[in-house]
Amino acid sequence: MPLLIKTLLNEGLLHRDVNTILGYGLEKFTKESYLKNGILTWRDCPNESADQSVLCSIDNAFDKSGGFKKILKGNLGVSVIKTSAVKLKHWHVEAPALVFEDQNEIIEAFNKQKLFKDFIAVLRYQGPKAKGMPELHKLTPILSILQNNGHKVALVTDGRMSGASGKVPAAIHLSPEALDGGILSKLKDGDPLILNALTGELNCLNEKEVLNRAEAEPPFINQKGLGRELFSNLRNLASSSDNGASILF
Repeated sequence: MPLLIKTLLNEGLLHRDVNTILGYGLEKFTKESYLKNGILTWRDCPNESADQSVLCSIDNAFDKSGGFKKILKGNLGVSVIKTSAVKLKHWHVEAPALVFEDQNEIIEAFNKQKLFKDFIAVLRYQGPKAKGMPELHKLTPILSILQNNGHKVALVTDGRMSGASGKVPAAIHLSPEALDGGILSKLKDGDPLILNALTGELNCLNEKEVLNRAEAEPPFINQKGLGRELFSNLRNLASSSDNGASILF
């Protein structure tokens, strides 16, 4: 850890001017502990990793931009994609949409053998104003199985996945969300979509046709009971995902 902190500081990738449990500044975290005559002592950490397979140097990084490779933009909106575990051959998916409004619908369709084909799953009404962005990582095993079977699959959602999208390309935190005027609310099964993490593209290829449609009727979202009422104002005031899904800004 000291070498990691030291490397990030030297490359200007961490702020130095912070208060920590060891005092002011992060330089104290670049020291390593050892025993000298039975007394705990601190010294500068090495300048190089002892094992590049565990901790790479900046010059030998496995990926210059780390896990979040791209901001995806296009007529569908703005989203992020985590690519650290996605093989390069899966960074570009062009396939028809299959539209869902609850993650359990995707699980049910998989169990009924309806998903063994190329498609981009569109899971809408999961954003901060709709459902408060519930965790969607249950979809990762299903989509991974389909990908392993040779199908081109991806996920586009206004919801979130907490680092668990795995090896399947997933455009998450899409803004604007479906409940807030996003084009997601007008998509239908079969609409041709493209997700390209190489170019940062996230588009519907029949945009004019889609924009001429009326928005779909939002599904029933239970906002009452078990304390849900306490959060109604937060949902109504939440900003878009690309602005932090916050009530502060």
